[in-house]
Amino acid sequence: MKPSSRLDRIPPYLFAELERKVAAKRAAGVDVISLGIGDPDRPTPAIVVDAMQEAVTEPETHRYPSNRGRADFREAVADFYARRFDVQIDPDTEVLPAIGAKECIFNLNLAFLDPGDAALAADPGYPVYTAGPIMAAGDPVLMPLLPERGFTPDLGAISDADRARSKLMFFNYPNNPTGAVVRDGFFTEVVEFARSTGVLAVHDNAYSETTYDGYRAPSFLATRGAKEVGVEVFSWSKGYNMTGWRCAAIVGNAAAIDIYWRLKTNIDSGLFEAVQLAGIAALSPDTDGDKREMNALYTRRRDLVVGALRKIGVEVRPPKGTIYVWAPVPARFASAAEYCEHVLEEAAVVISPGAAYGPNGEGFFRISLTTPDDRLVEAVERLGRLAN
Repeated sequence: MKPSSRLDRIPPYLFAELERKVAAKRAAGVDVISLGIGDPDRPTPAIVVDAMQEAVTEPETHRYPSNRGRADFREAVADFYARRFDVQIDPDTEVLPAIGAKECIFNLNLAFLDPGDAALAADPGYPVYTAGPIMAAGDPVLMPLLPERGFTPDLGAISDADRARSKLMFFNYPNNPTGAVVRDGFFTEVVEFARSTGVLAVHDNAYSETTYDGYRAPSFLATRGAKEVGVEVFSWSKGYNMTGWRCAAIVGNAAAIDIYWRLKTNIDSGLFEAVQLAGIAALSPDTDGDKREMNALYTRRRDLVVGALRKIGVEVRPPKGTIYVWAPVPARFASAAEYCEHVLEEAAVVISPGAAYGPNGEGFFRISLTTPDDRLVEAVERLGRLAN
């Protein structure tokens, strides 16, 4: 059997490779602690689980769902956006369920790119921003995220040629993998850029509910003119400990959402209605306390990791959002991959090399905070011993 040539253009998925390495070590009897994958270790809020348990007993949820989604699901998303972000959403035309943010972002490439078209992608960034365009026979055009610019791209540096052939732009704040929050004025710059180029702005809003130190992340759609030029992909995964549930929504520009819907009707059969009903429960104000509790937990873990890294000479700034710490590789290592391999072999701790998220991630590594406290303490102690 011969795979399609498009698979030759993309590297193995980072987290699949990490899982393979961890499995091999554990099979050899090594006690490996993984700080690589951002998968919350705490359970989904009880109100959400209860809603799901009730929903799966209802025969109406057992049939094919509509790709449009349940009306009450779309209304719940609109109500949440009004309450949380002060953004008014038409539930009939400006919101649609998705089977996770990853699926949604990938399918936007299929919906909007023709061969030879391009998508502007944050670098470093979530790997699907670059793999998606390739799989759709297009090209990713990297937008460097540099520390001196607060990990936001310089839109003015994008060439005229790349502006002309780009139809999508992927960006994400609070940012994975850097943990950066959006700088003032950047969303306005995106709106102006999209207006001048015709590109569809796609904000991956996966971490708005996971923030610290009093910071509250805004929605891109709260920016004047954003709905005219863009969409936002809102995910339940991280903020509500629902990574396995595959629940997300695309919100914003009605015409873009209709195009996405036309593609979806030919690819899948919609989001399981019981998951939609669970998603409605998650968006209720009744889960606000669960989110505060989780953010307090992540704050404690963040401070633990940052303090441990500083003790071994790694200068790192505590993030105000996401579930990650982004830190520079110690100077004595030639690359992030070399350092992460060293940590795995010598300390049996898995951390992610920054270059896996794009060329401009080189020189950094990422630590996930989604590990139980006792194991996280053990991991940072191992890193400390490794440095001595």
